[in-house]
Amino acid sequence: MATDAGLKIIFAGTPEFAARHLQALLQSCHQVVAVYTQPDRPAGRGKKLQASPVKEMAIAAGIDVQQPVSLKTPEAQATLAAYGADVMVVVAYGLLLPAAILSLPRFGCINVHASLLPRWRGAAPIQRAIEAGDRETGVTIMQMDVGLDTGPMLSIRTCPILPGDSAADLHDRLAEIGPPALLDTLHQLLNGPLQGEIQDNHLATYAHKLTKEEAAIDWSQPAELIERRIRAFNPFPVAFTVFGDENLRVYEAQLHSRTHSAEPGTILQAERELVVACGGQTSLALLTVQLPGKKGNDGERFA
Repeated sequence: MATDAGLKIIFAGTPEFAARHLQALLQSCHQVVAVYTQPDRPAGRGKKLQASPVKEMAIAAGIDVQQPVSLKTPEAQATLAAYGADVMVVVAYGLLLPAAILSLPRFGCINVHASLLPRWRGAAPIQRAIEAGDRETGVTIMQMDVGLDTGPMLSIRTCPILPGDSAADLHDRLAEIGPPALLDTLHQLLNGPLQGEIQDNHLATYAHKLTKEEAAIDWSQPAELIERRIRAFNPFPVAFTVFGDENLRVYEAQLHSRTHSAEPGTILQAERELVVACGGQTSLALLTVQLPGKKGNDGERFA
């Protein structure tokens, strides 16, 4: 049950975006009784197991950490139920919650999702919004149901997508507006269950998980689309093109005014800046690039 000071919360999340929300909860009147996060994963050149940002924050705060591979087992569900939480807050957890889990906390489970639902349901809403050329995005707080990001919307905060935004830039701005929206929703929840706005499923789009394969630049596409994909894939998986016999990573690019009749992928200019032919007679200037084992260079110095 809720305490006089606030709600008893189970928090479920994994990456840095989630950790920003956990930090806000730890600094609030609410009590985080347990943290759920993904199992430690191999990372870096040594492939050593690495704890998630959420786990590291929880350990530093002295909070019980659970890392189940699945929440479908009776044992996992009994463990979660034993915490007696009022609500479970889910932020980029990376594990689907079965129906049995959704109904365990007093007020169910609420999710912080980095898009303006029902647009961009799924794993990579920040990147897909940039890639598609959306002019705005935001954060939606929703009551979770058995669908994928389909539950009633409790709160929406909007955020513009600026022309030069990378996924990293947009991530950081959304990580600033998400925690206050979450705290406002929890404050309202102290007075009882909330009635959210039902999503229009006809407007839904799906934000597919990013893959390294799709980061390969297809120069037959228009420069405008390639430039958006470069920004969307920065810092992961990072757009790349083959240069000689190596992969040249492209972190930043800019539309160029030069038109051409060359084959897409042809280097049109290599003095002062690196300009590449794209589809539709458009061209792109590569501003920040990197070869394997080298430091990132701007296009002028690389050329």
